[in-house]
Amino acid sequence: GCDCYPYAAGSSTLDLRQVDERVEITITWSSPHPEVAGRSLKQIAATWKIPQIEAARRLRPAGAIYHSISEADMRRILSHPATMIGSDGLPNDPLPHPRLWGTFPRVLGHYCRYENLFPLPEAIRKMTGMPAQRFKLAERGIIREGYSADLVLFDPRKIIDRATYSDPIRPAKGIVGVWVNGILSYTAKGVTPNRAGRFLPRGKTNWIQ
Repeated sequence: GCDCYPYAAGSSTLDLRQVDERVEITITWSSPHPEVAGRSLKQIAATWKIPQIEAARRLRPAGAIYHSISEADMRRILSHPATMIGSDGLPNDPLPHPRLWGTFPRVLGHYCRYENLFPLPEAIRKMTGMPAQRFKLAERGIIREGYSADLVLFDPRKIIDRATYSDPIRPAKGIVGVWVNGILSYTAKGVTPNRAGRFLPRGKTNWIQ
């Protein structure tokens, strides 16, 4: 199996080994030069009149978005039967990757409703039951009596991501409510003060390490 998120760009810390002038790189933060957040490495290097690799050295430690993935490849991986859909992110970035705010609504809205990449039930399974089964998270991932009530109420006709690379901290549209362990934790008006999350240990697997 594998996992994928619905963007043709990755994000991590700024790594000199990944600096390639053929690849667009957006700087999300920089400790020595915080003023450049949101600009491309190419623009920064041109302003400073130095090669991109030298600009990257001056910017570190820093974060970056690497626009180095083929959209067609990402779609094939996303729709493959063995692919789970997940995400991660760097929430302390002043300009994080939009995956932090938009991954799952983007799957449901853009790739499921608009692009018909897969049916809605399959999209949901890839984000819930499939990863719960893969990581052996007990009593999670599906709606069943006795299972933890981790639920999202959304309008399938309206749900869509609004986070972009230039404006990434934007809540999605179409989500009515989120319940964590049966506790209402989010509404269309924003987060509630209720916190019911807990650590989930991975169950035993037969994977070869």
